[in-house]
Amino acid sequence: YTSTIQQIGIGFRTSLIMRNIFRRAEILEISGRGSVGSSKDAADNESFFNISDVGGDIKLSFPRIVFPVNTHRWIPKYMSPSTSISFGINAQNNIGLDRQNFNASYSYQWKPSKIRKNKLELLTVQYVKNLNTDNYFNVYKSSYDRLNEIAVSGGYEFNDPTTQLLEIPNETNEFITDALSEDPSILITAEEQQDVLSITERTVRLTEDNLIFASNFTWTRDTRENIFDNNFSILRWKLESAGNLLSGIANLSGLKKNEDGNYETLGVEYSQYIKFEGDYIKHWEINDNSVFAIRAFGGIAIPYSNSNSIPFTRSYFAGGANDNRGWRAYDLGPGSSGSILDFNEANMKIALNGEYRYTILGDFKGAFFIDAGNIWNALDNIENEKSRFTNLSDLSEIAIASGFGVRYDFGFFVFRLDIGFKTYNPALVDRERWFKEYN
Repeated sequence: YTSTIQQIGIGFRTSLIMRNIFRRAEILEISGRGSVGSSKDAADNESFFNISDVGGDIKLSFPRIVFPVNTHRWIPKYMSPSTSISFGINAQNNIGLDRQNFNASYSYQWKPSKIRKNKLELLTVQYVKNLNTDNYFNVYKSSYDRLNEIAVSGGYEFNDPTTQLLEIPNETNEFITDALSEDPSILITAEEQQDVLSITERTVRLTEDNLIFASNFTWTRDTRENIFDNNFSILRWKLESAGNLLSGIANLSGLKKNEDGNYETLGVEYSQYIKFEGDYIKHWEINDNSVFAIRAFGGIAIPYSNSNSIPFTRSYFAGGANDNRGWRAYDLGPGSSGSILDFNEANMKIALNGEYRYTILGDFKGAFFIDAGNIWNALDNIENEKSRFTNLSDLSEIAIASGFGVRYDFGFFVFRLDIGFKTYNPALVDRERWFKEYN
């Protein structure tokens, strides 16, 4: 398979399923997964397979609601209630940062009607530990290049004047400290200092450990009767809240805040936010050989109290084969900033898609599409105005792509090739935004 960081990879997944393990129709599933790959960007370039991703999960499902109080009155058996408990662990050794990820969840699911499904994740826990944070600027080259450019223009005294390259990590950290402390020996502009601050904030954000204690509820209405139904709609909304349980415990136990004014659990500042998402899909069958499909998505995650930003694992990105097809994944936005970073993400997203699908010959299909959307920073600690969503006028920063594609339906999967063009690019100046990159 392919990715943005590796040229070749081999992956595996295996699972063991034990049905009726406690003689009451319970299902226990134990699974393992992993991959090894080769990347020219990896910190270790000596061996061919220099990146890996290995993990395992265990999940136990009950065909009923497991709760101290009897719930049959509100969720009877005809709603097919179920309870799931899961634990997982994952270790990544990739292009240099490396991380460990631990997660656990306790959730309920039931179907009030044929077309309705509810899912309540009573508690989800995720702990992300970054192992090699000193390697940050070896991985995020765009941030390093900009930092180095500012150091050169500001007359910074390099450890090695012959190369005029900041050494990682000591010299990069020293330069950041000097630049933000307005060291008189470094002559940089206010805009350059703001760039250093933005790079620093992002460095902290992507290298900090995360602890997330969350609960969420997902409501889904799906009118699709079977896989051959081409006239249907799907409406889904999800509400998630994180950090409130730990905040309550911290307040009741009288824990002291750290020097940043936040509480810590297990030595990590836990995340606190509220997140709302809405998703709508609609398909119309025009005739036996053509379908028109639309999708609308909107989401926002607002940090508060113990957090001033959203964990990277809960943020949004734009672009890619399943989003706005005029841009690569993580390459669109935020706002009109022009995707200056290696991986661009934010805490608010709008995505709109329209697609006309038709039959060319037999199982050979074609499509024309228009994609629109972007990501923004809203109600968090990012100060760059080009990245922020402050009022409705910022909707003018919605990027538009258009294009066409071909598909072949094998019956058990569809091969799809789409070509998307940047039709409206909000990162360009006003008079240059339409059709200037349609090539």
